[in-house]
Amino acid sequence: MKSLSLRTLLFYLIRILFSYFKEALCRLGAPFKHSPPPDYSLEFKDYMACKVAAVNEALDAAVPLRAPLRIHEAMRYSLLAGGKRLRPIFCVAACELVGGTQSKAMPIACALEMIHTMSLIQDDLPCMDNDDLRRGKPTTHKVYGEAIAILTSDSLLALAIEHCTEKANGMNPILIVRAIQEIARLAGAKGIVAGQEADIRSEGISNVDLKELEFIHQHKTAALFEASVVLGAIIGGGSSKEVEKLRSFGRTAGLLFQVVDDILDVTKSTQELGKTAGKDLVAGKVTYPKLLGIDKSREYAEELVREALGQLTGFDPDKAAPLVGLINYAANRQS
Repeated sequence: MKSLSLRTLLFYLIRILFSYFKEALCRLGAPFKHSPPPDYSLEFKDYMACKVAAVNEALDAAVPLRAPLRIHEAMRYSLLAGGKRLRPIFCVAACELVGGTQSKAMPIACALEMIHTMSLIQDDLPCMDNDDLRRGKPTTHKVYGEAIAILTSDSLLALAIEHCTEKANGMNPILIVRAIQEIARLAGAKGIVAGQEADIRSEGISNVDLKELEFIHQHKTAALFEASVVLGAIIGGGSSKEVEKLRSFGRTAGLLFQVVDDILDVTKSTQELGKTAGKDLVAGKVTYPKLLGIDKSREYAEELVREALGQLTGFDPDKAAPLVGLINYAANRQS
């Protein structure tokens, strides 16, 4: 009995030490060590939980409640309403891949989530997609009105730039300038604005082809994923070759996310998605399932997974493991 008790005590001691060590790694932003299988290892789930918690904490600190109170309330409502935080996590993972740290990447990662949230607020407006539900909650304009929603989106974009520069103490100014250039390109008429305009223009048009659909999503969804890994690599001190390789990877990852999003839109319920299901179909928008069919869309998603993973060839497999896990997650997500 004494031997059994000692063994049990030792077992619990090892578990406590492991939990402490795992928590310490989480705080340091250390990546997990092995590539996760498609069904997501416990290690990858822990990695995601750590990163999501770190991003949420940083976002909460970045937008305190202050005057003008209603604007900051709306900013916090929109920004802290949940979400997968994939774009900031892609940013951190890319930064760590090229030798950077989570702390270096976090200001840029937060800025990307601010820009993403800005785009969602504008997307949901009555003059755009006219949606009432986002992340399982009423959209910003439904809670605060259209005028406050527009001002909130403007404020988030401005804060994204301010946050990058304000938190850049001790960083190479050249890298910060490059990062700001990427953000400006992403948020303007060369990025998500171009994609949104093309998306609006294509509504109700029956002869939109795959090339036009790719243009829309390369400039909307894919642009944000591309910017996430590019900015992470820039801030992490990656070489030009590494940055451009990750640029291609990010673009592919973004298209994959959109193809899966389109599939989920017609195969899942509003409750499961946390946003209005089937909205694109009702609005007369062209989607991948509408253009290719469900089966062909799934095949295309599988092709994009292979392409994205191939673009990580040449990087340290252990350091690239989080990005591999993120691709698998994006491909197999259910909401």
